[in-house]
Amino acid sequence: MLALLLLAPVGRLALEGFGQQSGPALWAFLTLLLQDDYWQWRVVWTLLQAGVTCLAALLLGLPIAWVLARLEFVGRTAVLRLLLLPFVVPTLVAALGVLALFGPSGLLTQALGLESHGLQDTPWLLLYGNLFFNLCLVVRAGVDGLENVSSSTLAAARTLGASPWRAFWRVEWPVLQPWLGAGLCLVFLQCFAGFGLALVLGGQRYATVEVEIYTLVAHELKLAEASILAIGMLLVTASIALVYAWVEKSLAAPKNSAFIPVLCFPVQTAGRRLALGAALAVLACVCAAPLLAIAWVGLTAGSQAWAKLLEPDVLDALGNTLMFSGIALVLATALGLLHALAAARKPERLWLRAAAFLPLVASPVTVAFGLLLLYPQASASLGLLLAAYALLAYPFVARAVASSLDSLPANVLLAARSLGASPARLFWRVTLPLIRPALRRGMAFAAATALGEFAVTLFLSRPEWATLSTLIYERLGRPGSANRETAMLLSCLLMTLALLAFWAIEWPENSNRPKKQTPL
Repeated sequence: MLALLLLAPVGRLALEGFGQQSGPALWAFLTLLLQDDYWQWRVVWTLLQAGVTCLAALLLGLPIAWVLARLEFVGRTAVLRLLLLPFVVPTLVAALGVLALFGPSGLLTQALGLESHGLQDTPWLLLYGNLFFNLCLVVRAGVDGLENVSSSTLAAARTLGASPWRAFWRVEWPVLQPWLGAGLCLVFLQCFAGFGLALVLGGQRYATVEVEIYTLVAHELKLAEASILAIGMLLVTASIALVYAWVEKSLAAPKNSAFIPVLCFPVQTAGRRLALGAALAVLACVCAAPLLAIAWVGLTAGSQAWAKLLEPDVLDALGNTLMFSGIALVLATALGLLHALAAARKPERLWLRAAAFLPLVASPVTVAFGLLLLYPQASASLGLLLAAYALLAYPFVARAVASSLDSLPANVLLAARSLGASPARLFWRVTLPLIRPALRRGMAFAAATALGEFAVTLFLSRPEWATLSTLIYERLGRPGSANRETAMLLSCLLMTLALLAFWAIEWPENSNRPKKQTPL
């Protein structure tokens, strides 16, 4: 599937950009990319906004991660679970949430007296939207890294006279580095190859290269130029993804059985209470405020506005969204399981593990554009659209299951085999129950990805296959406050579906129910 739906389309992009262009024409466009101020600014801004987001997420996320990992307070478990919430929210929902706060008639722009223009045509909207998605990712990576610090090593450093600050830099920081490095690689990938946020929040001045590729294809029909840009983007993201795969593999080793995590401190002193309050305030302002703004718009909307969601086009879009996401989830789960099991059987082949990251390396715009060029006769077929959905969703299942398989205790599997369990029985009775939480988490992320998929639908869908995301973008592009309000309410509906996926991620399994004992 990777060969048919990813590698072959990328090859077709390369052929379109470099193979069918004459030498002078190709050189002229490459010269234009290097010398024209417009294209220089697009490339520089795409790199800059990704780099600034990584830096801001690190500076804000590291102190928050330390507070959440080291302080014990009421609701700590709920906060740690809620850190995953922005990651399952569709990009258009996040963009509408940012506009609900800082748009021309946003809640905060009205409070600050900036109703005339808000923060549009500035870089801050896109940077804030990037932080909404990625701050929690860095915080979660930091918390996971701090939980891998050995309490005995930290206690020995403190006993030898190290101050808390010195103990952090000499003991905790070396353990944190690979975890934060993996998280920042993923942040850079998402920001550099992001499409939905840049399309809605970037505007004409702060559009990224991904938006320019879409513009060249959809509005100017300059396929060769768009292909060259897509290949250039792919080379950058591929190098980052290889680093991420290597770092993640180094973090997947099973823990030592003698490992004891560091105990959390109670929040008793004024300094700790201040640190906790500041950390929760930053998380609320960056990661919760856009969602709360959309919810507020939905709560304050009248019954007539909500009645518009019963219109035939909205109901059709809702049905298409649920159908496409359900079918894509089944396909993505099967592909992810097979890929993870194949990579686990041959752990020495790093490229097999890295192959699961290929759909994340190639942005949805690149995937959809390549499929459009390679399969022009099937570009409006439902099968190709669903296959593209599954391709973009299955890496979440593969990554989650692969990490869980790496952490399985080898003695349990060997014991099952020594008792006569066949490979199939070993998988169903031992391996699958152990990896079920990771599989469920990967499936929930895959479902959230399919629910909010936007770029692929723009390229490959028919008008009658409109989904909630494309309908939101369509209503947002129409003039008038009524269409904007409808787009906000549609975002509320899509956010509700994303919250259901989040509930599937974090809903604990019933561990108190007695299980039937069955022999291997």
